[in-house]
Amino acid sequence: MFEPFPGNYVWNLATNLAFCCGGNHGEIDEANRPIMEAAKAGADAGSAAMFDSWIAVADQVAANGAADEAAGYTLSAGTKYLRASGYYLAAERMQSRDYAPRWAAYDKGLELYRKGVALRGLHVDFVEIPYGDSAYTGIFVHDGSGTPRPTLVSVNGLDSMKEQVNMGGHGAANLERGINTLFIDQPGTGEALRKRGLTAVYDAERWGSPAFDYLLTRSDVVHSKIGIFGLSFGGYHAPRIAANDPRYALCAVMGANHVWGQRQRERVANEGENPVPHYWDHVMWVFGFEDRDAFLDYADQITLDGQVEKIKVPFLITHGENDRQIPLFNAQMSYDQAVNSPKRHMRIFTKKDFEVEHCGADNGTGMRDYIADWCAETFAEMG
Repeated sequence: MFEPFPGNYVWNLATNLAFCCGGNHGEIDEANRPIMEAAKAGADAGSAAMFDSWIAVADQVAANGAADEAAGYTLSAGTKYLRASGYYLAAERMQSRDYAPRWAAYDKGLELYRKGVALRGLHVDFVEIPYGDSAYTGIFVHDGSGTPRPTLVSVNGLDSMKEQVNMGGHGAANLERGINTLFIDQPGTGEALRKRGLTAVYDAERWGSPAFDYLLTRSDVVHSKIGIFGLSFGGYHAPRIAANDPRYALCAVMGANHVWGQRQRERVANEGENPVPHYWDHVMWVFGFEDRDAFLDYADQITLDGQVEKIKVPFLITHGENDRQIPLFNAQMSYDQAVNSPKRHMRIFTKKDFEVEHCGADNGTGMRDYIADWCAETFAEMG
């Protein structure tokens, strides 16, 4: 992994994720250079300084996009707006929930994402998915033809957002292989958490089944070929959903997460790297807890033991051999227990793939493209 901040995994991860989401090396370098010293104080202590530096760059990229738009260069403007959106969202993601400036940055990231998509002429529908007495949001990425196609539901990790996952190239990779993608901000992530106060639950099928129901309303979806994909914490959610909603035709994960609840107790003992600064503040916000011990008791339910053997559809597990957040044994556990899947496959990414870190953050293309290939192949095998 590219590590401009020696010893600061969380900031290095954020930098790599920004690159994966289409960030520019010159702009990211400009954002990082002023905070090299602040990084030495640790991931939490300097997060506000990181925010200020990244926002300054995001503001300038957005201004450059506005100049292009004023000149009539809409494609160039759209490209810059999307890149600026990625920087705003990257900076916001790194803050504690009580850091007030994050909210304006989040809103700006969403605004520029929409503008960038529109100016680039991308086929992205902004949708609402009913959930209980509320709803959560999604973006449906398609080719604009109206032709029915196989479709994947894309599930976020603990701290990712639907826009970031799409900007990571997943929507484009799937489209090239004839697959639509519904990227969702499920409860506990993105707009669901920030705008609607919808918190995460261990029984993810509660929101996973409504995503399937929504896709049944679309004429550009092959209703018998709807699969589910999850990355990071989504490596728990997606298999859990596939195990409990047999309508899903396949399941694929980028980063297994078999015993996520157990991992939280290990993190109390400082085992493994965290994905974001202010980790306990973030995770308790995600789940709606104020007491860590109460959260840990709840999180004990977050395991795929007793779940993956219920999966009766094709199941793909990918994992990096040097994942510093979620140990590799999680992938083997999920594979070993998926005994009723008619097509189970595990692919471990190694140094020869130039992608060994958590969810491919050190490269961003290997696992993504492999999953897209496998899903396309598997959908085709269904006739």
